[in-house]
Amino acid sequence: MDSKKLVAQVIVDNNSHQTDKLFDYLIPPHLINILKIGMRVLVPFGKGNKRLEAYLLNIAVIKEESLKLKEIITPLDYHSILSENQIKMVFWMRKKYMCKFIEAIHCIIPTGIVNKEKRILHLTKENWRNFIPHQQHKQMQIMMLLEEHGGSLSQDLINKTLPFKDCYQAIKSLEEEGYLDIEYQLSSRVNIKREQYVKLKKTIEEIDIVLNELNRAPKQVAMLEYLLKHREAKTTDITKTINTTNATIRALEAKGLITIFEKESKRNPFSTDEVELYPKLKATEEQENIIKEIVGDIIDNRSNNYLIHGITGSGKTEIYLQLMEVAKAEGKEGIILVPEISLTPQTVERFRGRFGEGIAVFHSNLSEGERYDEWRRISEGKVDMVIGARSAIFAPFNNLGLIIVDEEHEQTYKSEQNPKYHAIDIAFLRGMTEKAVVVLGSATPSIENYYKAQKGEIKLRTLEKRPQMAKLPEVEVIDMKEELDTGNTSILSNRLKSLIMENLEKKKQTILFLNRRGYSTFVSCRSCGHVVKCNHCDISMTFHMGTKSLNCHYCGLKISAPTSCPSCNSNRIKYFGAGTQKLERVIEGQFPGARVARLDLDVTGKKGAHERILADFKKGNKDILIGTQMISKGLDFPNVTLVGIISIDSTLNLPDFRASERSFQLITQVAGRAGRSLQAGRVVLQTYDPNHFSIVTASKHDFKGFYNEELEIRKEFAYPPFNNLIALNFSGGRDDELFQYVNKIADGIRYILQSKGYQSMNDMLLGPNAAIIPKINNKYRYQILLKDHGVELGTLKRLIRYFFIQHRQKYLPKGILAGIDINPYNLM
Repeated sequence: MDSKKLVAQVIVDNNSHQTDKLFDYLIPPHLINILKIGMRVLVPFGKGNKRLEAYLLNIAVIKEESLKLKEIITPLDYHSILSENQIKMVFWMRKKYMCKFIEAIHCIIPTGIVNKEKRILHLTKENWRNFIPHQQHKQMQIMMLLEEHGGSLSQDLINKTLPFKDCYQAIKSLEEEGYLDIEYQLSSRVNIKREQYVKLKKTIEEIDIVLNELNRAPKQVAMLEYLLKHREAKTTDITKTINTTNATIRALEAKGLITIFEKESKRNPFSTDEVELYPKLKATEEQENIIKEIVGDIIDNRSNNYLIHGITGSGKTEIYLQLMEVAKAEGKEGIILVPEISLTPQTVERFRGRFGEGIAVFHSNLSEGERYDEWRRISEGKVDMVIGARSAIFAPFNNLGLIIVDEEHEQTYKSEQNPKYHAIDIAFLRGMTEKAVVVLGSATPSIENYYKAQKGEIKLRTLEKRPQMAKLPEVEVIDMKEELDTGNTSILSNRLKSLIMENLEKKKQTILFLNRRGYSTFVSCRSCGHVVKCNHCDISMTFHMGTKSLNCHYCGLKISAPTSCPSCNSNRIKYFGAGTQKLERVIEGQFPGARVARLDLDVTGKKGAHERILADFKKGNKDILIGTQMISKGLDFPNVTLVGIISIDSTLNLPDFRASERSFQLITQVAGRAGRSLQAGRVVLQTYDPNHFSIVTASKHDFKGFYNEELEIRKEFAYPPFNNLIALNFSGGRDDELFQYVNKIADGIRYILQSKGYQSMNDMLLGPNAAIIPKINNKYRYQILLKDHGVELGTLKRLIRYFFIQHRQKYLPKGILAGIDINPYNLM
């Protein structure tokens, strides 16, 4: 009978295409019962046997005589950090998005978790010799070594000092029996946050005796009395409470009365601890019908996907809250995705106000330490709900019951970094594999998901009424060409001016939307026509009034604003276009008594600034709120009765097949901020293209009318949802060299497709063309678009794998970057 050996199949933590495959390593005998699939391990890699971190994705049995394998050095975890379902997801993501294994893994295990961990071992029992038998030789040596070094030592140093290989198992048993504690430190970037505490070292009776002897040290007496009441306390809290210093603590410690120790402290990811209670609301008949149906699925462990199409203000959030309440009652966990957590503070406030504790939060504004703390709370089962942006979909829950994707149409759910996944794709996958219900919600569903709902692939449920009979706001479209004809060159139409004044007189609030920040959107010379562009990017620069500078919103370059033309030296330089800064100045000039606030990226750089501005507006301290798309969603202010959309044309005229859809969505979402109470709301929409179908249908709140017309256009040009789209993006430092290589790849794809019998290339391959922005940060950019129109998606993916992976060095030399984006949401 052939003898067999266990082999670990691992992915090394290296981002090279050459290492993007499973590598086999022999499992040494002393690790056979220790290693588990999903752990990290240390392996010798390459000719120099460089030690690399790797992820163990499978264990296989092979014949011993075929072995010429290196051995795994040691595990790096005491438990699997990737579950079976997560490993399946890694393979699925690699196939769907054509990414590397390690890129998919780094999505699931966030930054700060995957970095090299340093383990510090701490003695926890001073009398350990009374309990550990002498025959446990390895455990005895470890404890003695710790004792020699003052009770703390890194695991690396223990491994190097002690003569035996398998310290791992001995350390694990000592930890499980409570003889030592393991502190995890992550390469000095993300550490577990620890704070200093004090506690009594003596009994209550002994302290009572001491108190009588300390009549000359009132602060020491006060501290001991505080500790008698609270048992232990954070040093900063106790010194503040009794108004003393650390000297008092040190004095009591020197007398042997108290012990000073460190304790893990969770970083607070919320900008404020204060949150108003959000009581459960009585569901309307529409809401109740939807809740009952989905609750049945949650209780019966049925995996179903729903799309709730509810008009703005129809109460989708209340449905989410009541569904989450049921999931929690059933002992299940839930993920609530929002487009960007800083853009939807009220959603977070309502969940915290309803459920209080047990909520983790995940979003891009968290520090690495905060992300690390939140991930550990989830993985350790300390919370049953996570609210967050795109990456929260990977939350490591073990009993997932509900996934909610609010504002499902938002493009922020699509990643712009590798792997370029869509959070809704991941949600559907997790729902199917983990028997969870997925609920998408939007007033303006994406064309793709509404199409799936129409075909029955997703269950469509609708909310057509606002609670308490509140009505949708009336939308008034203003043709700005007619304003020019009457001599009005202001960025405000006469109608909007009069309505703002009327609102101010009535003590009502107004929101003004302009999706461009800065003061002026470009600077041009009226003599020679020169437009000031970024030196590093082929894009015009934006003037910012506060810094008197021209800023590039792509690479971050800032230069002083010119007073004369850089090309012809003419002083006929002029600032064109309007951003939120200019709108703010116009409003302050025309309505001098108004209290104005602005909300855009330029004023929300500091943590919590976004929430503070909105809280001020909510309290009625501001009359007019000016903002970019930050104000387009998640805001519910009952006193807002007027919304002005200053211009939608910049979004409408983007060279992107989704431009009409985004314009419709923006108009509808911004308009939905008005009239959310019983007070009637009004929206003024200013445009130079009042007859565009997306503007006409949005002004009538007619989603189906827009959907039907947009769908015909998509079908005519073979765009999603009728076909998949693949964007191949290239960038390099030399324009001519880059185009040569990109053209070579395009020709190669055409040649192979034609050799397989595909003759008409017009609908399958577009390009190569210069990207919409041809240069960013000194890198020229080209793009090839592929559609599976008349050709299988799998065939196109095999072609891409051939050029981008199998023969990458031949077609893509160093210095040229290439990316693959399956069904991109951004073609810029």
